[in-house]
Amino acid sequence: MIIIGFALVGAVLGGMTAKKRNGTRADIAQYAAGYGIAFALVGVVATLILHRLAL
Repeated sequence: MIIIGFALVGAVLGGMTAKKRNGTRADIAQYAAGYGIAFALVGVVATLILHRLAL
């Protein structure tokens, strides 16, 4: 669940960043995908850390 949340936040942040920089629709989609993937990776690490600490 943490991973999905991080991915969604990253996608929204990426889309807003591209829109602020006056990007086209393709730029917005690319930024959203890139940020979403990056934030999802951070979410995976956070999930692993939380899981290890819980045991």
